[in-house]
Amino acid sequence: MRLMGKGGKRAAAALVALSAAAGLAIQYRATHATTESVGATLWILLRYFTVLTNIAVALAFGALACGVRVSARRIGGVTMAILLVGVVYGLLLRGLLSLSGGALLADTLLHKVTPVLAALWWIACAPKGRLDRRDPWWWAAFPALYLPYALLRGVAEGVYAYPFINVATLGVATVMVNASLIAAAFLAAGFALVWLDRRLR
Repeated sequence: MRLMGKGGKRAAAALVALSAAAGLAIQYRATHATTESVGATLWILLRYFTVLTNIAVALAFGALACGVRVSARRIGGVTMAILLVGVVYGLLLRGLLSLSGGALLADTLLHKVTPVLAALWWIACAPKGRLDRRDPWWWAAFPALYLPYALLRGVAEGVYAYPFINVATLGVATVMVNASLIAAAFLAAGFALVWLDRRLR
């Protein structure tokens, strides 16, 4: 399925990378304004799956924009991860915080614009027919590894990145149920992406 030439694909990839990078830069500036410390700002931002995933998007799509070959598996995984960011935000996190200014713009870019642009790029530009049924399991490793990292940081610092993994208020059992449901949905979406990849071949 070819909807645009090589130059158009690279330009579109640059747009995705720019959206992620701009969101990260604006979020960094907004957070730094409250901490006034580079180290503290980076440590806070790296607490969030949203930030880690947008970094992955900026790197992967930035490489594509520069003409570097990126495997179909990696692009599929990055696309799935940023879609998870958008879906979880829309279903579980939207409206929990009152944001304005740079924080609101960063929130929009990181949670809404970049997921949509990445998904559109994959549909229109990604080579099709190169994914297989093992790939969703590889993709799931990223959020699976993030969970213990986020929980350990939450326990150590007393601040959890997201309310649905807050062991202090929800308890371990509820957090594990929440994580299992998100993992199951992520895997199902991954297999759906593989199916779509074959349909669009």
